[in-house]
Amino acid sequence: MAKFSIKIDNFSKTFGAIKAVQDLSFEVADGEVFAFLGTNGSGKTTTIRCLLKIYQADEGKLLINGKEYSEELNSIIGYLPEERGLYRDVSVIDILSYTARLRGIDANEAMKRSLEYLDMVGLILHKDKQISQLSSGMQQKVQLGTALIHNPEILILDEPFKGLDPVNRQLYVDLLTEKGKKGATILYSTHVIDEAQKMADRLLIIKDGVRLEYGSVNEVRARHGSKNIYIEFGSWAPAEKNDLYTAIITNKTAELIPNKDVTEDEILKNLLEQGVKLISFNLDYPSLNQVFIEIMK
Repeated sequence: MAKFSIKIDNFSKTFGAIKAVQDLSFEVADGEVFAFLGTNGSGKTTTIRCLLKIYQADEGKLLINGKEYSEELNSIIGYLPEERGLYRDVSVIDILSYTARLRGIDANEAMKRSLEYLDMVGLILHKDKQISQLSSGMQQKVQLGTALIHNPEILILDEPFKGLDPVNRQLYVDLLTEKGKKGATILYSTHVIDEAQKMADRLLIIKDGVRLEYGSVNEVRARHGSKNIYIEFGSWAPAEKNDLYTAIITNKTAELIPNKDVTEDEILKNLLEQGVKLISFNLDYPSLNQVFIEIMK
């Protein structure tokens, strides 16, 4: 029987006349990477803040390791808030080592971990700069470092990829995936839906404070249509739409959504007739990105 690091039951929160979250329930198992998905204003941040007692819930139970949040859990939790909360006139290395000290790590070890982290994420040459001298993406790396520096068992990350370019986003996807493989529990909210499909074990999609989807990535994808066609192609792109399919084209790849009763053989023949040079042709369920857009419509 699975143990749950995070368990939320029948949670509701209002701000005046606004129902931010309504009767929300979900669980995050030990060692699971769990994606919390929704548009701006859907209730993700409110849920995370109530879980950590930054806000008080109106109704429901929000538990971490079977208990309501208290300061004694700080040593096992790494929290990244949505807004950046770094002292702007303090150096990068001082911020990280100070945060590590607050988590009970001695001065020498705090400095060692801080330098190792900065080297790993490509900030070692900026260690003595003040936060105000860094770009938005660099500041996000430092903020992430404050959540990771004490190697917590549970990571609660609100928009961890915010402000990161594609290269650095992949760096942190790899880093967090590795932490998940080593047993860390990760609950994170994001707008980067494609990465959630690759990274998450399970997910929750919320809209206007109400749960719309919940389950493993493939379970959710399978509930929203039959298998689509995924292709890689050469210089000649396929038509975006015709009598057989609708395509979502990105660079040299495309997701083709067949029209009703159209077979993959018919689409393959049509692509070749168009002169599309196919590098790969695969069947899979609708992408999580397509599911998300469909739900939000």
